[in-house]
Amino acid sequence: MIDLHTHTIFSDGELIPSELVRRAEVLGYTAIGITDHVDYTNIEHVLASVSKAKYLEDVLDIRVLVGVEITHVPPEKIGPLAILARKLGAEIVVVHGETPVEPVRPGTNRAALEARVDILAHPGFITLEEAELARENDVCLEITSRSGHNITNGHVARLASLAKAKMVVDTDTHAPDDLIDSQRAKQIAMGAGLTRDEAAMIVDHHAILG
Repeated sequence: MIDLHTHTIFSDGELIPSELVRRAEVLGYTAIGITDHVDYTNIEHVLASVSKAKYLEDVLDIRVLVGVEITHVPPEKIGPLAILARKLGAEIVVVHGETPVEPVRPGTNRAALEARVDILAHPGFITLEEAELARENDVCLEITSRSGHNITNGHVARLASLAKAKMVVDTDTHAPDDLIDSQRAKQIAMGAGLTRDEAAMIVDHHAILG
């Protein structure tokens, strides 16, 4: 199981990185991305703090990827912030997409895709043109287990399939019970309309890590 979208106390999560990673290891995770919410006000602090969690790789059988989720940043500022995140050491750059359950500014999805980030999280009612741009720019579209955001999973999976864009299953974990195992991840993918084989391919052969 690989999950590239989780949160800790360095944004709005409940766990410190060490506990989050240990709980993930117990569930059979082989890699976890810690992608706390950032904008221009806190990105340096978050990355400097979360990057220290790499020490866990010395003693635990799990890869820890340090990242960010660019969240509620005006679309015209997303590209430069994504570049800054990578300069500061982010291994995974996620953008908080246009979920229908939050007032995300229109144009966020396109700005993220044009910035060639790694993952467009819970992109809501993404258009076919945007899904095609995701394929062209090698951006993964997220199928999420998170309550609320997951109401558009079926739409996202359908358009991603039409456009032949990459998909990932992530948890957007904020609390201990948000973590899932690989079987649950496959169920979520199948619940979004993917076949059993497609679900297994996404979960077992992660689009980003290979």
